[in-house]
Amino acid sequence: MSASQLQVAVFGASGRMGQAVIAVVEESADAAVKGTVTSSGDPAAALRGADVAIEFALPQATAANLAACVAAKRPLVIGTTGHDDSQRAQIAAAAREIAIVMAPNMSLGVNLLLKLVELTAGKLDADYDIEIFEAHHRHKKDAPSGTALALGKAAAAGRGVKLSDVEEHPRHGTGPGRSRGAIGFSVVRGGDIVGDHTVTFAGIGERIELTHRASDRLAFARGAVLAARWLVGRPPGLYSMQDVLATSAINL
Repeated sequence: MSASQLQVAVFGASGRMGQAVIAVVEESADAAVKGTVTSSGDPAAALRGADVAIEFALPQATAANLAACVAAKRPLVIGTTGHDDSQRAQIAAAAREIAIVMAPNMSLGVNLLLKLVELTAGKLDADYDIEIFEAHHRHKKDAPSGTALALGKAAAAGRGVKLSDVEEHPRHGTGPGRSRGAIGFSVVRGGDIVGDHTVTFAGIGERIELTHRASDRLAFARGAVLAARWLVGRPPGLYSMQDVLATSAINL
């Protein structure tokens, strides 16, 4: 282990994404896993000697992870999704003390998709219905996914509206037709699907579909490690993957 290597603590190490992060760090010549912890373990112990932490854990574990990082003055990459308003407020408060990158999805492809969705929504008016489809493995607890909600926010931003004012969630039974300008969400949970997201712009006589399909969790893990490298030495604040990628070789 070289002294110049990035020393990474992994929170949520027993999960699928935690294992993927460990695999990516271990294959990197300039990074090493310094400590790991499960969602019920001691994050302070995992942080000892680490330069930065990466979290893919249960939402209820984030508070303890934040507290440990603030106490140790260590930056944190948060890939965990499904936080409620109170938990998001805790993250915002911690970001006044340490640097945090938080994103619902850390892959390069998804972050490009977010830009494309915003651009497309800005060019097409409400005659084009927007529907966001997402599919994940049967064990995923939050729905819609954090990525789907981010895509909804991107579409809403493109149209100059708030997602909370126009979102429509699962439909069943009989009732009025689709509301003009609504952004709808469709969710599938099954098997071992890593992550599929499609944003459909359905007009009269034509349909535009923007799709990202993940076949390997390593794509998300590589983005998280890229964010961790970028975060070390940054001033306190709440950053996104768009911030990370804006100063990378690929400017989104």
